[in-house]
Amino acid sequence: MKFVDEATIEVIGGRGGNGVASFRREKFIPKGGPDGGDGGRGGNVYAIADRNVNTLIDYRFARLHRARNGENGRGSDQYGAAGTDIILRMPVGTTIMDAETGELLFDLDHHGQEVILAAGGQGGLGNLHFKSSINRAPRQATAGEMGHQRKLRLELKVLADVGLLGLPNAGKSTFISKVSNARPRIADYPFTTLHPNLGVVRTSAAHSFVIADLPGLIEGASEGAGLGHLFLRHLSRTRLLLHIVDVSTLDQDVDPVEAALEQIQVITAELNLYSEELGDKPRWLALNKLDMVDDPESLRQELIKRLDWKAPIYGISALTGQGTEDLVRDIQNWLDEQRRLQQEADEKAAGTFVEPDPRFDEKRQNIDTPPPAGTND
Repeated sequence: MKFVDEATIEVIGGRGGNGVASFRREKFIPKGGPDGGDGGRGGNVYAIADRNVNTLIDYRFARLHRARNGENGRGSDQYGAAGTDIILRMPVGTTIMDAETGELLFDLDHHGQEVILAAGGQGGLGNLHFKSSINRAPRQATAGEMGHQRKLRLELKVLADVGLLGLPNAGKSTFISKVSNARPRIADYPFTTLHPNLGVVRTSAAHSFVIADLPGLIEGASEGAGLGHLFLRHLSRTRLLLHIVDVSTLDQDVDPVEAALEQIQVITAELNLYSEELGDKPRWLALNKLDMVDDPESLRQELIKRLDWKAPIYGISALTGQGTEDLVRDIQNWLDEQRRLQQEADEKAAGTFVEPDPRFDEKRQNIDTPPPAGTND
């Protein structure tokens, strides 16, 4: 299936049915009262986040979505039927914006979330509602309201805990295929990744995280060069950026340290040019293809010395798996700590946070600590 992460659609709510002015007409009842019913409500256009949908391709070609109109009212106190609603299923992570103003309307960030894109119009009132002690035979009725109409721009931002970035052919696809269940296209030429690939990295039976592999960035990506700029928005939802750096070089005249520094500077500049928020996001370095370097540890130490880098720097080989287990384990621990801090902050904001009992931690520590050798305990 082709991956589509942008689409523009138009949604129109159904028009409400008209109310009717009618009077009761039965044998032996010469002066029956008003019995005109109301018109039915117009149908609504809903959007529902569905984790089973992965792309916006359905909305690339079907751009107009119009709900059914409500039925008109009838005599004999009969109300018109409501118009049928339309439900549009969209991937989790879809943002919905007004195409004319650019205003963010909805952010579908969890499965099952439901929002109304265009409300149907209210049905008109029949003359049944206008009768009173001084108006025994009302002849007025109101028309149904028009449904809301909007032109919307849909953008899909994949939901992942970790986003991979780097220059083309840095080894991102090889890395994600090694540590997760994703099976991206891998080849020895650049731009083999044409759309984001998601993989689940399972570190234990109860712990896992989602990692996203994006097309490689090149210099000028923030201004539209290459393919990666089309997908930079997907990095905005990640908690951590993992920057894969290719430290191998086949040219003997090129210093691998200088080449790695140049790669890091290019990606850093493009992130800052695209978004200040993206440039400030936590980013770890993974020096890849160490199996092709004569002295990988000295290269790593030289990079640490020359880089003003406060985040962790790892040396790995995505092809052989060297260093990937330690990297994945540390990412899982960092994500677990971030989730704990976020939950604590949310509970404090809601006023439901309870400070942990230090006595419990002491008891726990005593339980986990084995007794000294030679004791009977």
